[in-house]
Amino acid sequence: MKNEIHAIGLDIGTSRVRCVIGEAADDGRMNIVGFGRGDSKGLRRGIVTGAEAVAESVKKAVGEAERVSGLEVHSVTVNLSGEHYRGENKSGVVAVAGAGREITPDDVERSLESASAVQLPAGWEVFDRLPQEFIIDGQDGITEPIGMSGSRLEALVHIVTGPSAGRQNLEKAVRRSGLSVDRMVLEPVAAAESTLTDDDREYGCALVNIGSEITSLMIFGRGAVQHTSVFPFGGLHFTKDIAVGLRVSMQEASKIKHSFGCVASYLLGDDERNELIEIVPVGRSETRGLSKEILCDIMQPRAVELLQHIAHEVARTEAQIPSGVVLTGGGAITRGMVEIAEQVFDSPTRIGLPQHDLIGGLSEGIESPEWAVACGLALSSMRTQLREMGSGRSASGKVAAWLETFREKFR
Repeated sequence: MKNEIHAIGLDIGTSRVRCVIGEAADDGRMNIVGFGRGDSKGLRRGIVTGAEAVAESVKKAVGEAERVSGLEVHSVTVNLSGEHYRGENKSGVVAVAGAGREITPDDVERSLESASAVQLPAGWEVFDRLPQEFIIDGQDGITEPIGMSGSRLEALVHIVTGPSAGRQNLEKAVRRSGLSVDRMVLEPVAAAESTLTDDDREYGCALVNIGSEITSLMIFGRGAVQHTSVFPFGGLHFTKDIAVGLRVSMQEASKIKHSFGCVASYLLGDDERNELIEIVPVGRSETRGLSKEILCDIMQPRAVELLQHIAHEVARTEAQIPSGVVLTGGGAITRGMVEIAEQVFDSPTRIGLPQHDLIGGLSEGIESPEWAVACGLALSSMRTQLREMGSGRSASGKVAAWLETFREKFR
C-alpha cells in the first residue's frame, strides 16, 4: 500500500516554481517519480502581488512534473515564506490532573496552547509551533512526555508568526491553478527536512536558505528549532550589481552570473583571471570583453556583506553550531559561496543537498540545493500520509499517530 502514497511538494519562489512528485518506497525512502519547474511571476519577496500570474507559473511547473510522472496532481504541500515572519521562543505551564498524574496527549496539547497564547498585531497569526523540549516537575530535556508521571508540565516551544494575508493569498493563488492545498510548511523547515541529519539537529547547526529576494536562517540545537530569522536580500542582489556595474540588462546579468559567477577570487587560477567573457551592454549591438577577475570583484563584496548580516544574527543568539552552516536555495549554487561562508562564520560549511538515504528514484535530476525545499515539502507530505495510514480508526492508533506527529516536530 505504501507505493499508493503520492506526495507532491510545491516550492513557490520569487524567481522559480518547483514541483516534486514522490512515491513512498518499501525501504522508507521517497522515490522521485516526477519533477518540474518554471519561471515564477506574481511574487515579490515571497508575497503574492498577482494571483493569476502565480497560478499560471504553478500550472507550468506542475504540468511538467505530471508529464514526467504520468500522474495527475490534485493537491499539494506548499512552502510558506516572506520577509515579515518572526520566530520567538515561548513557554507554557499546566497542571497534570489525570489519574495517577500520568501525562496524556491532552495535557501536552494544553501546554502547547499555553505557550502559543501570545499577543499578536492585528491581522497576524501563529503559522507554526515547533516544540523544543518539555520539563516535568523540574526535569528538563524531555521530548516524549506522554505516559510519564508528574504534577507540573512545562512546554518550551518555538513560535513562528506572521501576517495572515500572506498565507491566505498564496493559498488562493494555488487554488486558482486548480489545485487544493493539503498543508503549508515553513520554507526553512522544509529545507531542513531533506538536507539535515539527526546529528545536525542535535549538536547544533545553522541552515541558511538563500532565495532570490529573501534569505531565511533557522538555527537548530538539542534536536529542535532554536531560532528563526528572515532577511530581505538574496541572489537577485548579485544580478543587480552585475547589471549596474557592467551596464547590461538584468537578463544578460542573470546569464553572466549563472555561467561565470564566482564570489571567491582566490579560487580563480592565473589563466582564468584573465579569461574574457563576451558581454553586450544595454543599447549597444557590439560585444566587449570582460575578464572573470573583474566579475568576481563585483560579486565578492556583496557575498561577504550578505553573509556577514546572517553571521551577526547567529552571533547575537549566542547559539553553538558545531555541525556548522548548511547552505540551501538557488543562491547557494554560486561558486565560492561555501568558501566565503566558512571564513565569515568561522564554521564548517557545506551545500545542503537532498539526502540519498531519504530520496531515490529520479533523484539525479534534483541533486541541487535549489530543490531542497521542494523535496522537503514532498517528504513532509509522505510522512504525514504514512502516519495517517498507520493510525487507522482505533483510538490507540490515533494516539500513536499523534505521538509520531509530535516526534516529527523534533526532527
